[in-house]
Amino acid sequence: RSGEMAKLTQLIDNEVFRAYATYATVVLVKMMLMSVITAYFRITRKAFVNPEDTASLGKGESAKKYLRTDADVERVRRGHLNDLENIVPFLGIGLLYALSGPELSTALLLFRIFAAARISHTFAYLIPLPQPSRGLSWAVGYGVTILMAYRVLKTALYL
Repeated sequence: RSGEMAKLTQLIDNEVFRAYATYATVVLVKMMLMSVITAYFRITRKAFVNPEDTASLGKGESAKKYLRTDADVERVRRGHLNDLENIVPFLGIGLLYALSGPELSTALLLFRIFAAARISHTFAYLIPLPQPSRGLSWAVGYGVTILMAYRVLKTALYL
């Protein structure tokens, strides 16, 4: 049992792993905030998908008008879905990358670029900023994840 604890302690002492943990937490908190933003838009736009969510707005037919879609709510939801499609792969690949022994400076650069790209993507989606800002921020984050995956494969499988 104490041998397992020593391994965990070594992992926590690993600077690259701590960098990964920091930026993984940043992007996860950002993704969690998208749920709060979605709720805010639903409430302020009075656009709900579940009948029970309209209970405080009236009964029967008067409440049914709030069971609808809204362009702003859907925009936030698409941004949140995009986070799920990009942050989840980053979490797995980034962890494997952090454990593959990269240089701290390189790992920090990649983790920071990914986090900045995802935050930029959210602003580009929610404001909305003109294209290609959203597309470029997506491509940068995606490219970082692909690069880390390549480095993991090259290191672990000697490709």
